[in-house]
Amino acid sequence: MSSESDQQHESGPVSRSDKTRDNAGSRAARLAADTAACVRFFSRLPLPRLNTLDDPAAAPDFSRIARAAPLAGVVIALPAAALGMLLAYSALPGLAVAAMVAGLLATTTGALHEDGLSDVADGFFGGATRDRRLEIMKDSRIGAFGALALIVGVVLRIALLSALWQRFSPADAALLFLASEAVSRALLVWQWQCRPLARPDGLAARFGKPTAETLRQTSIATLPFLIAPLLLLPLPALILALLLAGGTALLTGRLALQKIGGATGDVLGAVQQISGLGFLVGMLMVP
Repeated sequence: MSSESDQQHESGPVSRSDKTRDNAGSRAARLAADTAACVRFFSRLPLPRLNTLDDPAAAPDFSRIARAAPLAGVVIALPAAALGMLLAYSALPGLAVAAMVAGLLATTTGALHEDGLSDVADGFFGGATRDRRLEIMKDSRIGAFGALALIVGVVLRIALLSALWQRFSPADAALLFLASEAVSRALLVWQWQCRPLARPDGLAARFGKPTAETLRQTSIATLPFLIAPLLLLPLPALILALLLAGGTALLTGRLALQKIGGATGDVLGAVQQISGLGFLVGMLMVP
């Protein structure tokens, strides 16, 4: 009896440990699957099936998987960051390196968020009524406001990335660039969660709206990507970057509420683009 009791006593903690490891492994597998789903939705990267929880053919459920948006943003931006890091060691001018980085990033995403920015500019400033603005935003043709927004956005991004790679080492600049992509995706989820949906049948509504719990998990998932800016930037620069990124995302969301009554997929793309630029501007404004 004593021997059997001892064996049961010894096996208890082992079983609990195994269960803890199993739970941790299950959570990691679920996060990997959610990240893969976000990457497939927000980019053209051909990710294979990662695990049994990952179904590439399934429609994404952003009420849950949006928590992985910052991780997906980093994965999507990795090829562009690696290109910038490699080319920074060459004799190419900084503007040429930044242009190729911006071009590769847009190619990787299929210019999804750039398209949203141009549609928002055309709709918000080219229509006099809510219905007309929404109609313009659905039109695949680009107008003067959309073209101007794209030009300003692309030129500003290239200029900021050029300054980033000139001011910091190639590896440090790549890490800061990746941080801007993670933060901008988190702010996209924030505005998605807190704004009403302008179109009940639109892209922002079709695949589920992030919940408050999803937003909390998104914030937690963003924190590791702020370690590099915390170590590499003066504290005022990091604070300014976060304020500008958050402030521009908030203003874009409020403008959407005023102009069309809430968020759409195009609005969320504009939030990502504008807040990402705001984060880069804030990082570089402080010497």
